[in-house]
Amino acid sequence: MFTLSFSAWTWENILIRIIVSLILGMVVGIDRGAKRRGGGARTTITVCLGATMVMLLEQYLETLYPGRLDISRIAAQVISGVGFLGAGSILVSGHQIKGLTSAASIWACACIGLGVGIGFLDGAVILTILWLIGLHFVPYIENKIYKHSRYMTLYIEAADGRGITLISRKLKEDNCFIDTFVVDKPKAKGQYFQIMTTFKLPKGIHRDAYLHTLQEINGVGTVTEL
Repeated sequence: MFTLSFSAWTWENILIRIIVSLILGMVVGIDRGAKRRGGGARTTITVCLGATMVMLLEQYLETLYPGRLDISRIAAQVISGVGFLGAGSILVSGHQIKGLTSAASIWACACIGLGVGIGFLDGAVILTILWLIGLHFVPYIENKIYKHSRYMTLYIEAADGRGITLISRKLKEDNCFIDTFVVDKPKAKGQYFQIMTTFKLPKGIHRDAYLHTLQEINGVGTVTEL
């Protein structure tokens, strides 16, 4: 565990590092692809192998020119630079933001590749395993916790300004603590006003029942919990 045997500069270790990087990147990518998410196997493999190559290059330069280079300099640029690649997988669709986990996965794959590239195989493997466990089990924990949360974030469509007023009045009359209430005006005739609001329900009011209550307000078209 946490051995230094793979850190030695030998052809065998270099080959092992590249193979391990390929496997770990593939595992992460397949897991994302199975969920039909961005950052599939081809992307994660490429990022992981590229980061591994960076660390191999750093160690090679350190071996060739000992004491004359900062071995962490290029790696630091990879960690910050991969953020631009991850940003490309973030999509804003209507009232939802998608791709944040995919972007984080690409960045984490780069970090795993850097670890493998320098020979820290134990840490890279353990991180990958725990990361995948977290991705699969954390949503179950979140769902159980969120069911008991009194906070709600809603996307509401209102036909006109009167509908907006009625929604705001209803929240205040029911003693809801309004955190945010943002209204986007329609860009063309016939479209709805879009409302994004986050508020805290008082005790004694059921979430699903309250959603149904808001949907029955005159002028309200859609009420969706985010």
